Amino acid sequence: MAGFRDRLRGWFGKYRIEDPRPIAAGAPYTFYLPSENELLSVAPGDLVKIIFESIPPSAEWGAERMWVIVTGVDGDELTGTLDNEPADIPQLKPGDVVQFQRGHIIDIDWADDRAVPPPAAPARREYWDRCFVDDQILDGRLKVEYLYREEPDPLEEGDTYPDSGWRFRCDARGLTDAEYDNPSFSYIALGKVLNGDDSWLHLIDAPVGSAFLRDWSTGEFVPTQPNAPE
Repeated sequence: MAGFRDRLRGWFGKYRIEDPRPIAAGAPYTFYLPSENELLSVAPGDLVKIIFESIPPSAEWGAERMWVIVTGVDGDELTGTLDNEPADIPQLKPGDVVQFQRGHIIDIDWADDRAVPPPAAPARREYWDRCFVDDQILDGRLKVEYLYREEPDPLEEGDTYPDSGWRFRCDARGLTDAEYDNPSFSYIALGKVLNGDDSWLHLIDAPVGSAFLRDWSTGEFVPTQPNAPE
């Protein structure tokens, strides 16, 4: 019992820095990491953002993304000082020394007194424009069966990104009768759809009025009339 209490005391009041690469691998179209060239260019004076997890887990937040001022570099090992006030990690405070690795960095704010490394080539495309999509695609249960592009809805007050006009319906063969009769859908970034099923990515620039139905015997998307499955 004493050994358990000792281990508990050893863990309590600490934190863990999360490796963001598995997150990026699971959400490649919405979770973007700096390029290898950018990571290798980080030097003292730069601000970098990393993900902190409280030990024991925070009561309110699963993790917090915070900025750190880089103060030292030794190969892939970096040292810095925390530049944020944690919301719910009481064992951390601004100015605390933090040790981490280049691979932990999720964002960089370059120091003003030095040249910014060139961006990765080719430039990375992002997919934040909105669309309507069946929730069964978003949760990974079903694949896209039918997609069509209509005139985008106009921007409304408070919108950050425009509507793309794309609409996605899932493989209807996998729906229950209740799901078929009462569709559940979301208005969300195209990248979220791509994270669940990117087999249609080559069609993303098709014009308004386009529609495609998947041929399940080949897996290919075949042009069809808009709203044909309806």
